[in-house]
Amino acid sequence: MALERGNLSDVVVCAIGATVAGITCASNKKVYIKSILAHAPLPVGVASGTANIYFVPNNGGSVGSASTLNQVATLKVFTGETVFFEPAYPLVLTATNDTVQVGSAGTSINFLLTGDKEA
Repeated sequence: MALERGNLSDVVVCAIGATVAGITCASNKKVYIKSILAHAPLPVGVASGTANIYFVPNNGGSVGSASTLNQVATLKVFTGETVFFEPAYPLVLTATNDTVQVGSAGTSINFLLTGDKEA
């Protein structure tokens, strides 16, 4: 099994109150998420925000929805700060349209997912 290593995505910008897909499994090729970086840019008048991470299985073959039932982390991120989420073992997406989704509250958050995926 050959792996492509490095960033799994470009920077994912998540607006206040939004939830977006960080990475989606395509064609049943496994995706291994080693870490997720969350950074809160420096908006005026905002002290901190909340970064949410969801491990969302597909829903009958379609992309599923993020909810508290599949939320795996909530991170407090102060403005100008970068926080790392690094599980002891990688999160693994195995089926088409499994996703890791990210969300923000209080301020916009920039996310970067690192890991490997099958070539």
